[in-house]
Amino acid sequence: MRVALFITCFNDTLFPETGKAVVRLLERLGHQVDFPLGQTCCGQPQFNTGYRPEARPLVRRFAEAFAGYDAVVTPSGSCAAMVREHHPLLAADDPGLRRAVAQVAPKVHELSEFLVDVLGVTDVGAYYPHRVTYHPTCHSLRMLRVGERPLRLLRAVKGIELVELPAAEECCGFGGTFAVKNPDVSAAMLADKMRHVLDSRAEVLTAGDNSCLLHIGGGLGRLRTGVRTVHLAEILAATEGEAR
Repeated sequence: MRVALFITCFNDTLFPETGKAVVRLLERLGHQVDFPLGQTCCGQPQFNTGYRPEARPLVRRFAEAFAGYDAVVTPSGSCAAMVREHHPLLAADDPGLRRAVAQVAPKVHELSEFLVDVLGVTDVGAYYPHRVTYHPTCHSLRMLRVGERPLRLLRAVKGIELVELPAAEECCGFGGTFAVKNPDVSAAMLADKMRHVLDSRAEVLTAGDNSCLLHIGGGLGRLRTGVRTVHLAEILAATEGEAR
């Protein structure tokens, strides 16, 4: 199987360790992972703010960069949803682009989907001796419908104490440009989410999107709560002797 990593511009810029964790994890499971250098943004910021003509060149670039792979794996439910759900819409009036997108978009998988549905594994050999709670991000929950997949993977991690997050399905208030355009509402939603995280008494909050973890982690850090945010991929890539 030819597998490619779609790192996303957010992770590439701010959280490169997450992409490295995906590669370590998949290699440990016996898969070689390519990193197409032509990849760039999936176009979600432009699409979400109404600049759809400006997003189409990025759709074309994505289809070209990932053409020919059997699977494209990304540590971002948000970007996976953008490619699978919205790239076909943006390509609808261009027959050539529509064909290219149809070849690539269905092969794009958020990490937990790829592990559980494509590879058929839940125990990935991880070890993470911490009290952890999981936040299901909006795109993974409502668009990709990843459901229990991340939790099934976390429950199989050795040493972990997985605790329930109260009101887990409530949005954290980030929403990309939503947090910029509606800062007061975003901050109020964040306050609710942080209260629930603290109520869980977890040491670590994990999720499948670093964008949400940046938002929540920033709030938790400013309050000096001591709760860390760690991407799901980094937990699953951790092994005994490496876990922090």
